[in-house]
Amino acid sequence: MSVLSRLAFFPIHVEFSTLVPLTIGLFSAVHCVGMCGSIIGALSMSLPPAVRENRRALLRFVTAYSLGRITSYSAAGALIGLAGSRLFDMLSPKYGHTLVQGLAALLLIGIGLYLAGWFPRFAGLERIGSPLWRRLEPLGQRLLPVRSVAQAFGFGIVWGWLPCGLVYSTLLWSASAENAVQGALYMALFGLGTLPAVMTAGLFTGWITRFTRDRRLRMLVGLLLILMALLTLWFDSQLVDHGGHVHQVAD
Repeated sequence: MSVLSRLAFFPIHVEFSTLVPLTIGLFSAVHCVGMCGSIIGALSMSLPPAVRENRRALLRFVTAYSLGRITSYSAAGALIGLAGSRLFDMLSPKYGHTLVQGLAALLLIGIGLYLAGWFPRFAGLERIGSPLWRRLEPLGQRLLPVRSVAQAFGFGIVWGWLPCGLVYSTLLWSASAENAVQGALYMALFGLGTLPAVMTAGLFTGWITRFTRDRRLRMLVGLLLILMALLTLWFDSQLVDHGGHVHQVAD
């Protein structure tokens, strides 16, 4: 591979890395629509009739919920990204990134197996956040009933810390980021990926629920994520030489 080829290939690797969390967010519907869809549906129904009957007003509230949630995802991603970058040096200044990237790929394979229905125990990751959620849940209760966009945003921030296996898995994936900004970007992309399912769940809950329970769809999504994990390992082996340097591959 020539120098020019390696330089042209590097942006593809970067774009692929950002595509992973966005894709997980998009496909999270097959797992999260039951929980998150019921939450957004209940929140929407609890709004004053004047808001529920005004589509623009209702959209503002639903958007505020989601922006708050994505804000929390991004903050958590920044913390994990920063911790991951420190972990690189602790494990090995030379091999740290490769080790963490490999772990992240294994986690992505775990997500794929879980969504396909082949690894249900993977959901046990949700127990990690239970102690923190017990402390935060009362804060969310104080914001109910929601009567303003600011309250909706605040509730969304609390909601973002609700225990969820896919969120935690994507957070662990964000540990492969090289800094806090990249970690925040990964989780923001994940949050953006969840928007289509979450924001429409209140209107189309029944249809979406039936759609996401399709076993063939879940298997397809799971296999696609496993393929993305394998591609991640391949990209990394082609472009990252232990400490983050491009391989010196012969022409």
